[in-house]
Amino acid sequence: MENNFVFMFDHSEKNKKELLGGKGANLAEMTRIGLPVPYGFTITTDACNAYYDAEKSISPEVESQVLHSLQVLEEKTDKKLGDPTNPLLVSVRSGAVHSMPGMMDTVLNLGMNDDTVKGMAELTNNARFAYDSYRRFIQMFGNVVLNIENYLFEHRLEEIREEKGYQSDTELTAEDWKEVIESFKSIVLKNTKRSFPQDPKDQLFLTIKAVFDSWNNKRAILYRRLHQIPGHLGTAVNIQSMVFGNMGEDSGTGVAFTRNPSTGESKLYGEYLINAQGEDVVAGIRTPQPIATLKDEMPDVYQQLVETCQLLEDHYKDMQDIEFTVERGKLFILQTRTGKRTAQAAIRIAVEMVKENIMDQREALLRVDPDQLDQLLHHRIDPDYKREKLAAGLPASPGAATGQVVFDADEADMLAKDGKKVILVRPETTPDDIHGIIASQATVTSRGGMTSHAAVVARGMGKACICGCDSMKIHLDSKRFTVGETAVNHGDTITIDGSTGEIFVGEIPMIEPELSEEFQLLLRWADEERKIGVRANADNPTDAAKALEFGAGGIGLCRTEHMFMDSSRIPTVQSMILSETTMERKEALDQLLPMQQQDFEQIFETMQGHPITVRLLDPPLHEFMPDKEELLVDVTRLQITSPDSKELQEKENLLRKVRLLEEANPMLGLRGCRLGMIHPEIYEMQILAIFQAMSTVMKKGITVKPEIMIPLVSHVNELKEMRQLVVRISQHVQSETGQEFEYLIGTMIETPRAALTADQIAEEADFFSFGTNDLTQTTFGFSRDDAEGKFLQQYVDRDVLHRNPFVSLDQDGVGKLVESGVKLGKGTNPALKTGICGEHGGEKESIQFCFDLGLEYVSCSPFRVPSARLAAAQSTIRSERKTRKEPQYS
Repeated sequence: MENNFVFMFDHSEKNKKELLGGKGANLAEMTRIGLPVPYGFTITTDACNAYYDAEKSISPEVESQVLHSLQVLEEKTDKKLGDPTNPLLVSVRSGAVHSMPGMMDTVLNLGMNDDTVKGMAELTNNARFAYDSYRRFIQMFGNVVLNIENYLFEHRLEEIREEKGYQSDTELTAEDWKEVIESFKSIVLKNTKRSFPQDPKDQLFLTIKAVFDSWNNKRAILYRRLHQIPGHLGTAVNIQSMVFGNMGEDSGTGVAFTRNPSTGESKLYGEYLINAQGEDVVAGIRTPQPIATLKDEMPDVYQQLVETCQLLEDHYKDMQDIEFTVERGKLFILQTRTGKRTAQAAIRIAVEMVKENIMDQREALLRVDPDQLDQLLHHRIDPDYKREKLAAGLPASPGAATGQVVFDADEADMLAKDGKKVILVRPETTPDDIHGIIASQATVTSRGGMTSHAAVVARGMGKACICGCDSMKIHLDSKRFTVGETAVNHGDTITIDGSTGEIFVGEIPMIEPELSEEFQLLLRWADEERKIGVRANADNPTDAAKALEFGAGGIGLCRTEHMFMDSSRIPTVQSMILSETTMERKEALDQLLPMQQQDFEQIFETMQGHPITVRLLDPPLHEFMPDKEELLVDVTRLQITSPDSKELQEKENLLRKVRLLEEANPMLGLRGCRLGMIHPEIYEMQILAIFQAMSTVMKKGITVKPEIMIPLVSHVNELKEMRQLVVRISQHVQSETGQEFEYLIGTMIETPRAALTADQIAEEADFFSFGTNDLTQTTFGFSRDDAEGKFLQQYVDRDVLHRNPFVSLDQDGVGKLVESGVKLGKGTNPALKTGICGEHGGEKESIQFCFDLGLEYVSCSPFRVPSARLAAAQSTIRSERKTRKEPQYS
């Protein structure tokens, strides 16, 4: 029988991740290379998508193939699902194409019922183990499949523990577990109005449906959105014969990383629990033991685990995250996947794997996510500041953070939306808390280990996290936690250091980051590979210096309006705007000229010969004026209190001018080159400041390469007139100084008409810089502020748009205009230089698009320059491999 929707682990066909999911593909691969993997089969992502296409119904074809594969599994294991004398028990786990740890559902011990539990007790001669496994199954099935709140089961279990005077679950006897089971079945009956299902095949198909359904649960959707995972991929389902870590002191379960996921150190890292099942480790309910102690408790198992980890890392050529179970002294590998890691670890692992000859430099560059580099460019706790530690836990994810304490994920999300910085404190987190972890500066838990849900998710997001801080007693009912005699209440400020696990009361000063040698080396490799330039958007010498420090090859956008907005200059700027005549305006501009010239001199000197794209004044003049509503309030107050005052006259005059400048739609009004066309004296001052600054700096022996950008051109005649203005002033300054200037004149393409008539505009341009922020606004007809504030997030939530187009370039629409602009422009002017200067210039998918179009450079904020350098290198490597049809790496 040819399986289209279901594959056994030892199938001979190619292990396609898109079809089998990451987990299924890896289980098949590990089975193929002979590792001890419990046998099973995978229901494909195609079956999941077919389930949704059939309005959440499993087709007869899929059902038939599942039953056939189950029969193969039964024959292979010599056990039978539902057989009271020799029962087969299975786990049912999700398996997305891209790793989504903890976001979807899992059910263990499926196949247990009132009859098979007795068979398991007899077969294992361990009644306590059998009934413990049965209660786990009822609880997990009840929560995942029947949608019963988990706390109902946990609360009842806690009640029984207290009644019997037990401190932990391991003290419960078989008879105790029988009592728990009856209580759990009563909870199921009360909440679902039906008895707990006893037919294992009913259990199986109900669970498969539940796992398919979990692809679109709230936390999975949120995780996909956060990590840009497409929603159409679906999840596979893995049915695997159970092995048991809860069969006694010679059994256990754990998670191992082949390298430290926080630091990247090449050393086995992980945790385990004796006499437990896998969910006990990742759920954080019990705090596990570090993997190193397994060497003493089970030396043979430890050695086999070390060898298996090395084999898997060598095979996959990347750090692996491995789940394992030990059943009666025998090691089983349940899963391997590429491990989530911090940016610091990702860089160290990539560099060291090159040094260890596991991979080459190009592969290493592809193994680091450019988005992660942002984590390394921000502050850390000042080591010289005297501070008193309140408590310490496990350093689960590095980084420092300060925020107000909150104890609820929903509240963390709500407060963060109000602009508050919060730290989420919980006994342990569950996948349902993901929105709170995203919203918080950091997460702290009193239970759980370095491989718990909170730790894995936080590391993947680059957020600081401390786990297993058992000295912290959390009182959720009164919203506070205590450490000894110290109480920290809801809303109090704490600082945490995820690198050391330390917690401090209050706010601790931070210092600038230190970039590691591995970081610098990786970026040097990136610069050797990339074939597209990376510049920075910088408007002052400080930002320009930071851009150079981070490896920018120039300034792609210097916004001169930010120079005008200096508080000391606003009165002069307002005086210029309020001028009634051109002569009055020129007098104000004459005062601004030396200020503007000094600005340019400082930036030119800082950039030391690197190209600098200077954009002439772009925003409408009303942005430099006081708020109209505030002026109205002032005028009304003065009319009542000081009707004859000079201040009232000045305010009324200001209000009149503000009303004159007011526009129905300022974004599309008198701004950009239109301002230069109507008030050329403003642009004359700026251009004169540029060339006089150029002259001064050149006299110091410094090369200056300005590129003068005329903003918001929609028609070639606008650029033609403005170009003549630039040339005329440059010739004037050159004749006065006797110097020769080298400079370019170009425009920002930010309207559809400019992109569509780029062949005409290119006749007057030396360069095009695509201003994709405004081009996105004018193409979609969106006002960015209004769209993002009122409806854009809902569009993304409802998959109307896959991504926010102001974050990642809309390649299908805006991208086509950019493509048109490049082709038309270069068709007229082959020497035309092209780049992009919107914030898309720092986003990895947009950079790939720009590279594929043949743009010469991208430009972004200084702090995004390192990630842009890496993304630019990746774009080059991927394009070359695609051309040569080499394998692609994620």
